[in-house]
Amino acid sequence: MSAPSKHLTIREATAADYAEIARITWAAYLGAGYFDSTEHPYMRQIADVGYRAARGTVLVAERDGLIVGSVTLMAHGDGFEQVAREGEFEFRLLVVDPAVQRSGAGSALVAEVEARAKRAGATAVVLTTGDRWEAPNALYPRLGYVRAPELDWPIPDTDIMLPVYRKTL
Repeated sequence: MSAPSKHLTIREATAADYAEIARITWAAYLGAGYFDSTEHPYMRQIADVGYRAARGTVLVAERDGLIVGSVTLMAHGDGFEQVAREGEFEFRLLVVDPAVQRSGAGSALVAEVEARAKRAGATAVVLTTGDRWEAPNALYPRLGYVRAPELDWPIPDTDIMLPVYRKTL
């Protein structure tokens, strides 16, 4: 078996990508143990990639023609943000296919989010993650993000609080 390609492309998602983005999103969230089924109302909501794309920008990480990760970014006021304040960008739903996690796709997606935020004149980037997600909670501080507990918020229809991180640009 040959080694996996290191070449990773970050691009904006197209409608043809939505089903694969939903699959990866479900795999990541189910793998984190938050939900037992894709039928939970929040799981159905986050799998609606078209809804996200209409309110922000959905990016994908692609390696050898396969989508391996995705993230949704938006500026304050776009309509899908949860915690971004005036002058900030937010990203949500950063997911990497569990089969290829820790391959650099997540870091590459975050770098593209930050580059787009800087080009737009944003002063900071904020994000929400899960409190039990070990990999993201290790990744974000390594990339310069710091906890912003005053911005934490609950997953709808649950008692799960989502931690927020912030990075000044």
